[in-house]
Amino acid sequence: MPFGVELSVAGARFRLWAPAARQVELDLALHGSRRSVEMSALADGWFEATVADAPAGTRYAFRIDGGITVPDPASRFNPDDVHRPSMAVDPLAYEWRDAGWTGRPWEDAVFYELHVGAFTAEGSFAAAIERLDYLADLGVTAVELMPLADFPGRRNWGYDGVLPFAPDASYGAPDELKRLIDAAHSRSLMVFLDVVYNHFGPEGNYLHAYAPQFFNPAHHTPWGAAINYDGERSRSVRDFFIHNALYWLEEYRFDGLRLDALDWIVDESSPDILVELASRVREGPGAGRDIHLVLENDRNEAHYLGRDWQQRPLHGTAQWNDDIHHAAHVVVTGEADGYYADYAARPLWYFARCLSFGYQGEPSPYRGNSARGEPSVHLPPGAFVSFLQTHDQVGNRAFGERIGHVGNPRALRAAVACILLAPSPPLLFMGEEFAASTPFLFFCDFGPELALTVTQGRRKQFARFAQFADPALQATIPDPNNEVTFERSKLVWSEAGNPGHREWSELYRECLGIRKAHIAPRLRGVTPSGSFAVEGDELMYARWTLGDGSHLQLAANFSAHRSHPIVQQVGQTLYASHPVALEAGNEVLPSCSVRFTLKSA
Repeated sequence: MPFGVELSVAGARFRLWAPAARQVELDLALHGSRRSVEMSALADGWFEATVADAPAGTRYAFRIDGGITVPDPASRFNPDDVHRPSMAVDPLAYEWRDAGWTGRPWEDAVFYELHVGAFTAEGSFAAAIERLDYLADLGVTAVELMPLADFPGRRNWGYDGVLPFAPDASYGAPDELKRLIDAAHSRSLMVFLDVVYNHFGPEGNYLHAYAPQFFNPAHHTPWGAAINYDGERSRSVRDFFIHNALYWLEEYRFDGLRLDALDWIVDESSPDILVELASRVREGPGAGRDIHLVLENDRNEAHYLGRDWQQRPLHGTAQWNDDIHHAAHVVVTGEADGYYADYAARPLWYFARCLSFGYQGEPSPYRGNSARGEPSVHLPPGAFVSFLQTHDQVGNRAFGERIGHVGNPRALRAAVACILLAPSPPLLFMGEEFAASTPFLFFCDFGPELALTVTQGRRKQFARFAQFADPALQATIPDPNNEVTFERSKLVWSEAGNPGHREWSELYRECLGIRKAHIAPRLRGVTPSGSFAVEGDELMYARWTLGDGSHLQLAANFSAHRSHPIVQQVGQTLYASHPVALEAGNEVLPSCSVRFTLKSA
């Protein structure tokens, strides 16, 4: 890795890209002693120093032009948070036990998204290990960690990280993260990491002081100037993030990455950063084991999800399908404000189509009727990850309500079955499976001045909604910087086995068991073959040809009260939420019920 610290028998090599600096000194601290070492200026803005006696555990920082002292932007660990010195880490010290692990095929994927700090009462990597057996028994095959990059303070969603190579110390040391991944692999669980390559957080980012070339003022984002992927001196910036992706996949043995908000990455070069990054991943760690790249992209750019003639991903493996969440949310709750307005006219039709994808170039009312998306009918269902809850869709509500807090329970159960048994890989958000009573609120821990700005901004964000027009009601929105807001967001595991919660987890366990036994083994080689039909606003059909030539068929009735006669489903019944009645020779589906059948080739 060209950035940061490299330990060897010859000593430690420290490198920093600081094209705006005239001089850089290395400040070292070990066992109570401190010293400074002048770094040599190299070509293209690089500074370097090799020190013979700077072993793992050495604290270090960079002094820029005799003034400000900054941590290493490629720090592997910052034990005392983002404003303090970094610590040298030996990346080979951990002894892995997963030597035989080569990953799992994409067809097996069932995701469980979690926030390490809120997943358990302790909020640590070590505590998360204690829940892995539970997840494996539930039917999960892939644990997806929300971003870990070191952020300011003791609590954060993770999207305000400023040291992309350093797992946040509030969760544990680097070797404890490796131990979590090792433990997951021993249970045949993949582990994915959410990474943020579209911005740095607002506190603790010192790059402007010595490497303003990290940003391109010609492109703007909600966080200011965009990261410089296509401007002058962008090569080092591109390398920084490409090496970050390779670092997590190689040094920590993650099985895949989820790339946050690609729609806020601006790159007019060719190949663009995603194409180059994906190529490096597939030629590198992906050449020897199963590595998967999952995208978040509000622009629905299907060209990033292309397949070769063997249906292997060319760039991204799949994209988060926000459209299916939005459509299903309208079906289950009836809410139609904000971005839900795009689906309000015919929510069930969108839900059915979103089992393959959503907006494919049609005008979006929420976006001023501008066209959104690209045609995606040529892509297989495995190119889209489906879900009913995520950190975004829960946490971006003013009070962090889950869909179970605001929706029709019977319709929600039907929607759950549709998501878990359709061919697209499903994703669960932590606690969803037992209908957790806890919200997932927006929380952070910024310094006083920024904290006030964030709190006020959060409340103004919701002022445009009628229910929050009154400033007094705005003031009831939880303060993101209050520690109580974070504590309220932690799962209460004791409720998982209680009546009213256990019934939900039994539904998830049953559906995921059916998926594992009857659907996942048939997904390899699935081609773009899905079709759907909707009758009125209540009855939905979908059909897919699976990899072995068999046909998976869905019939779902989302009426709150009425039964509906349905087209006869030929084949083996895999799942029926309610018995199908016979009336006048017709099969009749009760209200809020789902039936999946499988017809052999």
